[in-house]
Amino acid sequence: MTVGNYMKAHGMESSIHWAYTVGPIAAIISPFILGMVADRFFSSERVLGVLMIVGGAVLYYAPSVVVGKTGEGSTTFILLLLLHMLCFMPTLGLTNTIAFSHLKNQKVWFPLIRVFGTLGWIVAGIIVSKYLEADALPIQFYVAGGVSVLMGIYSLTLPHTPPPSKGKAVSIRDILGLDSLALLKNRSFLIFMVSSLLLCIPLSTYYVYTPIMMGDAGLENPGYQMTFGQMSEVVFMVLMPLFFKFLGVKRMLLFGMFAWVVRYALFAAGAPEGVYWMIISGIVLHGICYDFFFVTGQIYVDQAAGPAIRAQAQGFLVLATQGFGMLVGAQISGWLFNRIVTGEGAASLPTWQTFWIYPAVAAFVIMVIFMLLFKDDSKGSQEISEEDVAKAASNEEMV
Repeated sequence: MTVGNYMKAHGMESSIHWAYTVGPIAAIISPFILGMVADRFFSSERVLGVLMIVGGAVLYYAPSVVVGKTGEGSTTFILLLLLHMLCFMPTLGLTNTIAFSHLKNQKVWFPLIRVFGTLGWIVAGIIVSKYLEADALPIQFYVAGGVSVLMGIYSLTLPHTPPPSKGKAVSIRDILGLDSLALLKNRSFLIFMVSSLLLCIPLSTYYVYTPIMMGDAGLENPGYQMTFGQMSEVVFMVLMPLFFKFLGVKRMLLFGMFAWVVRYALFAAGAPEGVYWMIISGIVLHGICYDFFFVTGQIYVDQAAGPAIRAQAQGFLVLATQGFGMLVGAQISGWLFNRIVTGEGAASLPTWQTFWIYPAVAAFVIMVIFMLLFKDDSKGSQEISEEDVAKAASNEEMV
């Protein structure tokens, strides 16, 4: 959330979208790192520890290559962020592997453990943005890198978790989840996958450019303000089983899509004058935006795939959305930002309105197409437990 304002303050404004492109690239590559190396040859806790230590050291070093505020060193800076993300992305799967391998009662304990991921995100925003006021300072990298190294050292003390696929032949088909492609023969599943991928294109504008717009509007501590979205996410995660009972899959997905439309419309309306209540309302909508669409989507995929290819189908969804969707979205949003938003401070605020209209329209069109073409034919679509929500939320990649 804060790297964009750091880059703007150091003359790298036109390259901000590249800092958010390296994550999706790593998300596409990381299944190979896990499937071909980590899952077969080394214990999970050791791989986790090494990746966190190396990734943390790289992140700590990254701001040292930036010279002054002229943008010099931006290419090396982006490459270091890529190296960090290549280390970080596999850890998402590794932490789940370790947890599920040692929890005796996953239904009881995993939801409690999983919520600490979101709480950690909130704490990071409070420390870096509210307490240190480091949205545009290199200290954000020192904090993140240092904590990553500490996490790596701690990981080495975790219970021994042998490689889960030791002795099994490497299958590119399994790694890429190609068996799950058979699900695309179902028109509704195909519509869902295409809609999910397309929605991630306007989605990336939120993560990349909301904090920068807030900085232009003179709102203090953008990174801290963004944590209200995660607070909202926790609340709606708890309420999801109740909503599911009355709405079902299709309406839940549509409500999530509609929330994205409203969010971007609020940003567009509030941008010219920097209207705080409109901007913060758009941020608080994150709970509905993420939980109602992405968590519901993961549950839908789980129901549609069945036990045999469930893991492959979830991997395929992550690859399509957090990988290719977010990658294309980061590039398109960067092109729009560099083309539309000009100047600094208040002078650039009117151009932000034009900028946010594009994702609002895109999300609206995707929502309408989905509403007309998608049919919820999954079994048990209106029966969901807290365990289902927690299991789906464990696949969260960027938030």
